[in-house]
Amino acid sequence: MKKVLLSLALVGALASCTSTERGATTGAAAGAVIGGVATNSWGGAAAGAAVGGVAGALIGQAQDRPGYCLYRDRNGRQYEARCR
Repeated sequence: MKKVLLSLALVGALASCTSTERGATTGAAAGAVIGGVATNSWGGAAAGAAVGGVAGALIGQAQDRPGYCLYRDRNGRQYEARCR
């Protein structure tokens, strides 16, 4: 019963976050589990959490502006515009 209440509290806390924050949290949690299982160490779990958090934040940030894509001009600079 305690696990169910803890899970509901964590899900409720994530409901008020932006998609970037939700992506970072989900990515960090998944990365920590995968890193810990793959290396069987705390260091691997920490590295997995860091990499997963960054990747999740980038994916979540891309969802903040639906209909917009990232492009590069001929000089290599990135810009954001409506998707084609």
